[in-house]
Amino acid sequence: MQELTESIGKYLLAVVSPLIRHPEKAELRVAKSSEGDLVRFRLVLEQPDVARVIGRNGMTASAIRSMAKAAGEKRGIKVIVHILSHEEAAA
Repeated sequence: MQELTESIGKYLLAVVSPLIRHPEKAELRVAKSSEGDLVRFRLVLEQPDVARVIGRNGMTASAIRSMAKAAGEKRGIKVIVHILSHEEAAA
């Protein structure tokens, strides 16, 4: 599962970095369930970058989430991707 988590994390950062204006401030936080069947990724960005990643009508975020979810499903692991601003993550 560690290998899958690392590869999905690299995918998320590789896809998001060209879309945002402050890639150096992007954080990826990972939480795994104790049973090992769920991995939750929290992509924490600057507030203006969140809107850029979500895209018009949420289409960009939906595509990013679909690809990450598909990678997890191949190994029987549920993957959830949250896209948050630093302010939302601190609350």
